[in-house]
Amino acid sequence: MGIEDKIKAAAKNVEGKLEAAAGELTGDNQLKAEGQAKQVQASAMNAAEALKDQAKNLVDEAKNALDSVKQKLD
Repeated sequence: MGIEDKIKAAAKNVEGKLEAAAGELTGDNQLKAEGQAKQVQASAMNAAEALKDQAKNLVDEAKNALDSVKQKLD
């Protein structure tokens, strides 16, 4: 996960927590729900980035394995 994406997800999560807390304190259920939705969005952003990282690792491992096979054949 890129640092920029981590920062965006963390900021979205903090924003959501603040909105949810403000909604809870003021009794504003819509604000609370919006805050909770932003927290879910941040979790989805983190999950998407984790999948990208895993895919990149798999591609790197496949490339390394192919390079190893090529070296053995040469």
